[in-house]
Amino acid sequence: MAVRPKSAVQSALSVAMRDFGLGSSTVLKIGFLAPLTGPLKAWAVPGLNGSLIWIERINASGGLKVGGRRYMLELVQYDTMYEPERALQGAKSLIVDAGVKLVLMIGGNDITSDVRRIFKQHRMLAATLLPSDLSPDSPTLVAPSEVHPIYNVTGVEWLKRSDPSIKTAALCAQRDLLGLPSIATYRAAFEAAGIELLAERLFEPETTDFGPIVDEMMAGNPDVLCWDTAYEPFVHALTIEAFKRGYKGRLLSCTCDNYPELIRRTSPEFMEGFVFQFPDFDDPRLNEGHINFEDPHAFYDEFCRRFPGTWSAVSWEYASTLELWKSAVQRARTFEPFSVLAAMKVGGVGPHAFGEARWWGKELFGIDNALVGDWPVVAIVNGRARIQEFGSIADWWSKHRAILIKHLRSLNLMWDQREHLAASAEPVERLTAQDS
Repeated sequence: MAVRPKSAVQSALSVAMRDFGLGSSTVLKIGFLAPLTGPLKAWAVPGLNGSLIWIERINASGGLKVGGRRYMLELVQYDTMYEPERALQGAKSLIVDAGVKLVLMIGGNDITSDVRRIFKQHRMLAATLLPSDLSPDSPTLVAPSEVHPIYNVTGVEWLKRSDPSIKTAALCAQRDLLGLPSIATYRAAFEAAGIELLAERLFEPETTDFGPIVDEMMAGNPDVLCWDTAYEPFVHALTIEAFKRGYKGRLLSCTCDNYPELIRRTSPEFMEGFVFQFPDFDDPRLNEGHINFEDPHAFYDEFCRRFPGTWSAVSWEYASTLELWKSAVQRARTFEPFSVLAAMKVGGVGPHAFGEARWWGKELFGIDNALVGDWPVVAIVNGRARIQEFGSIADWWSKHRAILIKHLRSLNLMWDQREHLAASAEPVERLTAQDS
């Protein structure tokens, strides 16, 4: 059969589609820069796996449409081992060699002044889980999914309101840029709630024996033992030591990953009422209309089926950031980082996973690059983590901002003190509330 020649219009359209990529697909790369090995892997690997689920869903639907072209997404990972030099090399590798258009990070010790400089130099959009990383010298660094450690105030506030008999607490944390800002925040939250801090214990991340730490904390018979933002292995070790010593008070922590294992190793009665900040995503309250995470129960089921026993605080967070990024890319009709950031922040509000939130933080971080709204307070009830309420971070801040700023400054953790913190090998000397 003879092939009919193309008309002039068909030929012109063919050239246009080839030149402008209409209907074609290519690869768009996203960087994942985090400690995939070592003690922090529990807050990195589950997030990586959640990101992979999200990316696979986008690719299965034909890719990400940007203007008239579709892009298949690829996640490029780099293991920092939570070592600043490796984080710097990873940032260079992802941006310069891989050509990523977004970098996902835990943050903390991985975000040094050199890493900030690389982001600024390349105008690279990077997302951290720690708004305490933010500062005006990193205008493209944002905290869109997690507002650690500020949301911890909601757990303390709810605990005091639900049990007014609580009068005293003891606190511990590892000495790093996850633990220290959280110590300042819990100090402020306890003070605002009228809870006396009887003891405070900082330990090095290399610690393996937690018995003496728990002994110190229990010496004053506190109503609450608070594990701050301790790593998952630390939370488990501390909880088990408290169980062995017959502790009868309340337990409070930023996270309680793999709590079924803790119930198994202690008892359902001991873990009942343990308060933390991260729900399972089959929680019925995540079906409420203000939630901005698409079909959280299905996401949770798929994650647990593919990666059994590894659901953690971060399993959904990077996926939530990616959803916000996708919407901004489509509004901007480009994936170039600076334009995407502008689209992401237009109007000063954004769809956070737990409801509409606003871009905020100038007074605390020197820049409005944290997406802040409500945050869930979670408690273990009959062996399951269940949301008790969505607490308003903004409401707490409006009443108690001076207290939080005071405690952050006392530990040299405000954004304008960062250089001093970096130069100080021992930023915190005080180990008890009485020394404050």
